Amino acid sequence: MIEVTKMNGQKLLINPDLMEMVEETPDTVITFTTGRKIIVKESRQDLKNLVKSYRKDVFAK
Repeated sequence: MIEVTKMNGQKLLINPDLMEMVEETPDTVITFTTGRKIIVKESRQDLKNLVKSYRKDVFAK
């Protein structure tokens, strides 16, 4: 799970395996495979780095 911050400051843990698309419009919008979308404070590059770190951690075990 990776931690993201919604625009209202609420922290969420999300499963990056369910992320389908990340857009900056200019807000960062994450679209999940379920069709649900959330807007977060993190940039697209920040999310990319979080997912890479998550995957390294998962596959290192």
